[in-house]
Amino acid sequence: MLWFKKRDYPDFWNTYSNHFKNKQDTNIETIRFVVFDTETTGLNIKEDRILSIGAVGITEHTIKISDSFECYLSQDVFKNDSVKIHGILKEGNHPKIEEKEAVKLFLNYIKNSVLIAHHTAFDIAMINASLKRMGLPKLKNRALDLGYLYKKTDLDRSTKSHFSLDDLAKLFNIPQHDRHTASGDAYITALLFLKVLSQLKLQKKITLHELESPISKVGLL
Repeated sequence: MLWFKKRDYPDFWNTYSNHFKNKQDTNIETIRFVVFDTETTGLNIKEDRILSIGAVGITEHTIKISDSFECYLSQDVFKNDSVKIHGILKEGNHPKIEEKEAVKLFLNYIKNSVLIAHHTAFDIAMINASLKRMGLPKLKNRALDLGYLYKKTDLDRSTKSHFSLDDLAKLFNIPQHDRHTASGDAYITALLFLKVLSQLKLQKKITLHELESPISKVGLL
């Protein structure tokens, strides 16, 4: 007869996991959304690494600047070619922390909130890859994808299967300040989410379940 010992996880993971034990709020009018973005060394989930994480909270259809998160990670994997996109140097002026500490702080920040990103599958996959390196399970949060939500609106009359963040920002006349920084892209995505959500609410009464999409693909499309 085999006996299996329950795996011991660090306290910060247990604290995060405990947020999901009770029934979660699914009312989109009161729920806490966390819009986040990761800047990375590239698009390879296994080989590339997170350079920075930026996030901002939304509650009651309001972006809460006081409820924000930003960190820069030490770069064990450095790709010089990607610097021209994100502008993050290996040393630079930003204080940097180790991957484990960054993930620990991020989990403490998001708790059981509903996550939102543009190309959510990629950003979540990068966080999950970090968790895997730490010997931890995947994120437990429900998640929404901005691109998928836009495709559900009556505004999408094109045959395009993919809209970049730049495309959507131009469509909604949103200034692209701090583009290609994690915090800047998270804020732009938050503004877009509120505009798209307002449009969807004009069409019909919506639920959190209807906003969700199957996030099975890992990548940008």
